[in-house]
Amino acid sequence: MIQERQSGTQVHVPVLPTEVIFYLNISTDGIYLDGTVGLGGHAALILDHLSPKGHFIGTDRDNEALLLCNKRLSGYPTPVSLFHNSYHNFNAILDELGINQVNGLLLDLGVSSLQMDSHVRGFSYSTDSDLDMRFDSSQEIKASGILNHLSENDLANVIFQYGEERRSRAIAKSIVKMRPLTTVFDLVESIRRSTPPNHRDRTLARVFQAIRIKVNGELEKLENFLSTFRDRLVIGGRVAIISFHSLEDRLVKHSFKDLAKEGVLSILTKKPVIATNEEMAENRRSRSAKLRVAERIS
Repeated sequence: MIQERQSGTQVHVPVLPTEVIFYLNISTDGIYLDGTVGLGGHAALILDHLSPKGHFIGTDRDNEALLLCNKRLSGYPTPVSLFHNSYHNFNAILDELGINQVNGLLLDLGVSSLQMDSHVRGFSYSTDSDLDMRFDSSQEIKASGILNHLSENDLANVIFQYGEERRSRAIAKSIVKMRPLTTVFDLVESIRRSTPPNHRDRTLARVFQAIRIKVNGELEKLENFLSTFRDRLVIGGRVAIISFHSLEDRLVKHSFKDLAKEGVLSILTKKPVIATNEEMAENRRSRSAKLRVAERIS
């Protein structure tokens, strides 16, 4: 969610803000890394709890968001290091900074309102634009490339696996028939032609989610992070991950469980933490948010 200050500056309203700060249990002189810093909503809350001896590190693939975040965080006395990079490369970033371990890791895996509300980036099925869907505008692969060049079978598999859409084969066939697709509304039309009208908004959301995940390699990056974060977290340090669909949440859940069985982590959220009714009413983005947190114990 984005709100406007009187100055016109965009301000990100983070999901589960109270819960994130509570579970991170911030050490005032600690080092914290937000791998999806975006417009800096969670970052500002973390920095409110850090002293000048602490250190905040933020990464994001969206350079537009990162530029706005840099302005937002510039007034804090705590050292801030921001990187235009993917969170799955955090090991290299920490090495570059000469930092061995951190006190806390945070990921908010959702698409930001800055991205969803854009009229040019193609994340929303309700606004016509180029079929882009890239978090990082410098990468070559766009949604149009996926939609126009994958085989019908591969496209159906993407829609089924990443969107959990049962009509994936019919939708893929319709997309191939309509090629080349160049705009968001081309994709919307291909879905309209191959699906019944009942609950079509859900179908649209699932297909757009699937293509976006494929374009950005989202699940692969999450799997990479989950397989490497343990050694960069201090004993007693915490990792907090907010997911927005079952594919991500399942990966986080099983990773935490496996590391808990090894005696590495203690899971602090036996069930995922969800937003209060009040937050859901004020911030629609929070309705599907699930927070899982674990602490390193060995």
